[in-house]
Amino acid sequence: MRALFTRLLVICTLLFAGVTGAANADKSAAEKRSLDQILSAGTLRVGVYLLEPNVMQGPNGLVGSEIDIATRVARDLGVKPEFKLYDWPALIPALQKGEIDIISAGMSITPERALQVYFSNPYQSSGISIATNIKLTSEFSNLSDLNNPRVAIGVIGGTVSEQVAREVFDKAAVKTFSEEAKAEDALVKGLLHAYVRSEPVPRFLALRHPAEVDVPISKPLLSTQEAFAVRKGDYDFVNFLNAWIATRTADAWLTSTHRFWFDSLNWQTEVAAPAAQK
Repeated sequence: MRALFTRLLVICTLLFAGVTGAANADKSAAEKRSLDQILSAGTLRVGVYLLEPNVMQGPNGLVGSEIDIATRVARDLGVKPEFKLYDWPALIPALQKGEIDIISAGMSITPERALQVYFSNPYQSSGISIATNIKLTSEFSNLSDLNNPRVAIGVIGGTVSEQVAREVFDKAAVKTFSEEAKAEDALVKGLLHAYVRSEPVPRFLALRHPAEVDVPISKPLLSTQEAFAVRKGDYDFVNFLNAWIATRTADAWLTSTHRFWFDSLNWQTEVAAPAAQK
């Protein structure tokens, strides 16, 4: 009996140790870290999302404007960046759970998001625009013609672009996508009349597919301000980021970086073919 009791005690101890070890592993994998802890660890975990030219798959890893920006932030902190890819709706939950320390993904500042995260000051401006399929909209004379139940408009779910599309084109059939490549492909193939997305995506689509895609407006449907997002209560990190933005604006580093990635397609030589993005 004593031998049986001893064996049961050993088994229970091992099981408890396994559970505790798994819990500790989960804790270390998703640890909510302060700025001091980030500095001590020597790494900055950055949440990003695939969207050209912000973040793209290159032949040797991720490249893009947000990769350059977050890499420079990490360098100025004296740490190394660790990039983690997420679908757009998963970015804020990942930040809240402690899987990442910061979101650097061209995230627009909105009151709704500010209830969930702390935003830095804006580091760039953008706007929500629209790309249209030339063949499907050839007989449309103005933007209001798109506001029709027979018109299909694509958006990425959970974005400001979706909010704008549903408000401006409230009678149209708004179709949500989780991946940029699938939405863009649907527009080019004529499965969508239009695609509402932040610049420069519509403009780049028209440049790549001039026979199929057009941008029918010269001004955005909505102007936006984009910022870093960190966990609520992380005052020291926000203070650093605001100081970083002020400094890199003053020395024109942010301006020159934005110009390279947003004002032309010269960066295409640095990335894999768009079709390879998943």
